[in-house]
Amino acid sequence: MFVRIATDSAPRPSSLRDLGMTSDSNALVSLSEFSYRKGTEIYGEKEPAEYVYQVKAGAVRSYKLLSDGRRQIGAFHLSGDIFGLENGGEHRFTTEAVVDTTVRLIKRQSLETVAESDAIVARNLLSMTTSNLQHAEDHMLLLGRKTSLERVAAFLLEMDKRLTAAGVIALPMSRRDIADYLGLTLETVSRALSRLHELGILGFIGNTQRQIVLLDRNQLASLDLHP
Repeated sequence: MFVRIATDSAPRPSSLRDLGMTSDSNALVSLSEFSYRKGTEIYGEKEPAEYVYQVKAGAVRSYKLLSDGRRQIGAFHLSGDIFGLENGGEHRFTTEAVVDTTVRLIKRQSLETVAESDAIVARNLLSMTTSNLQHAEDHMLLLGRKTSLERVAAFLLEMDKRLTAAGVIALPMSRRDIADYLGLTLETVSRALSRLHELGILGFIGNTQRQIVLLDRNQLASLDLHP
């Protein structure tokens, strides 16, 4: 079920530039903003894909529940990321707010209508779809790696590219989230992070250890091996 926790603003005419998209026609679209508490579902698997979303602040996880009850996280969507863009008419994953999160919403039909007459917007949408496909392929390769250390190293390098500010990776997600993303147990992720700390590759800031300083990126990258 699509749960709306708090409305930050009523729908308003906005430029596609607010979504980080370029446009030849400078068409205006209607954007809404909603805020979600930590752990709140944004949309569910198999629900109608009527909207496209962008993280304005916070973080979102996309996941599926497997037949044995385990959770497999397919992606983390961070500030500025657009998600919920589907090829079919239904969402393939369930999404939840990792932390208190604000997202922008735009009707999918509005984007598709603009794209029909605006070649630049059409290319934007194709680029987003291609990026999503590339991430899915990269994630499939990640899950196929043989050692837990390789998987955790690859995850940290991904987050380093997407989150680093002033040399610190401030992870919004828990170790349980990381484990469900990497196809590992919580204990295995903790052991791998401890091992990387022992090797002098990373350091921790704070009691939660969610702020990580990469001390040796070259050594970390040497662990990021393909199968």
